[in-house]
Amino acid sequence: MDSLELSQYLLIALVFVWSGIVRSGLGFGGAVLSLPFLLLIDDRPQVYLPIISVHLLLFGGLTVLRGQQKFKNNQSEHLSPIDWNYLKKAMGIMLVPKIIGVLGLVSLPNNILSGIIFVIVFAYSLSYIFNKPFRSQHPWIDNTFLILGGYISGTSLIGAPLIITVFSKHVHKNQLRDTLFALWVILVSIKMAAFIWVGLDLQLEHALYLLPPVALGHWIGLKLHHRLQQAEPVMFFRVIGLALLCICLIGFYQALQSFF
Repeated sequence: MDSLELSQYLLIALVFVWSGIVRSGLGFGGAVLSLPFLLLIDDRPQVYLPIISVHLLLFGGLTVLRGQQKFKNNQSEHLSPIDWNYLKKAMGIMLVPKIIGVLGLVSLPNNILSGIIFVIVFAYSLSYIFNKPFRSQHPWIDNTFLILGGYISGTSLIGAPLIITVFSKHVHKNQLRDTLFALWVILVSIKMAAFIWVGLDLQLEHALYLLPPVALGHWIGLKLHHRLQQAEPVMFFRVIGLALLCICLIGFYQALQSFF
């Protein structure tokens, strides 16, 4: 990043403000909704993936700790900010596929996996937007989505939307963001261990420089999240659906670019 122009640095800072808003506001999308813009400015994903991972670990960890401390101090709150029971259940399903994806033990065509995921998530996003949620009566469907999401989150960044479609069905809306943060911290820790193992530069200096923009976005996102918690459930899930729809559209655009 040392060879970039001032205008590029400013644009990168704005994108990281955006990533902070999305991440703390919704609990997901900070990476997948910012990486495409970063790559338009400077096409080096190996530079930005470690930076995004470091920021997610930092702000995700702080959010989880803050929520747990607030819950312990406020005895009137009966609902923990994290659904630990479902998180443990989901991790039991996702851990092995995640490790397989990180190690690359099974190599599946990315374009096929991406296409399947974006079609599924596109359908879910429309169901949230139009308040016509899918009601799967078969747990094996959710488990399949979690297995695919775990594997693909190990190989890339596009597994999260598939995971969210399952978590949003089983986790209370007031617990969803912090539960997702706890999940991302676990999954990204595995990813970071892989980065260190292969000797990838973690870009810690640049991650430090970009902390102020991310912190600003995080603060704005907290305000957004508070408003979403107070909103009606239909509006809350409509916002979730719109975010997932944006992710799908970006994914479809990138897929079309690979063909032309």
